[in-house]
Amino acid sequence: MTRLIFLGPPGAGKGTQAQTLAEHLNIPHISTGEILRQAMKEQTPLGIKAQSYVDSGELVPDQLVQDLVQERLNQSDAQSGWILDGFPRKVTQAAFLEELLEKIHQSGERVVNLDAPDEVVVARLLARGRKDDSEEVIRRRLEVYRAETAPLIDYYRDRQRLLSVNGDQSQEEVTSELHQLIAS
Repeated sequence: MTRLIFLGPPGAGKGTQAQTLAEHLNIPHISTGEILRQAMKEQTPLGIKAQSYVDSGELVPDQLVQDLVQERLNQSDAQSGWILDGFPRKVTQAAFLEELLEKIHQSGERVVNLDAPDEVVVARLLARGRKDDSEEVIRRRLEVYRAETAPLIDYYRDRQRLLSVNGDQSQEEVTSELHQLIAS
């Protein structure tokens, strides 16, 4: 049973790789952004709550994100495995997730850290050409990511759950390395 958490800076290719691997393994790719959008679209009680934060330009609070993740992991398609992308982002969320997974008998997750140097990531994100992606904004996002997520990498390394993948190679090479890691 494959349960993976994907970590990595913006632009490292997490979403793409998680999607490809999930299709290959026939398990859901669970992106917190996707869960949020889906819950808001379906107007679930949690979705309605989340919408009010989004509409006022606020960040959706941790507790609400955690509730959404819990709801999603309890769905039937997630019983045979999953890939989580975009959660946890902080050690407090990782601790919550660890407790949740034990409670719903889904522990044994592994963590894939897809890393790439800042210069590579900045170049990729600039090439994407989104309006809000100026070099300054991208570098700020990377700073925030490194500050918030570095402790998370140590958290999972200490628990012998961390698998590191070099994101500074072609998409095919990353996919191939991931397949080898997961199989071992």
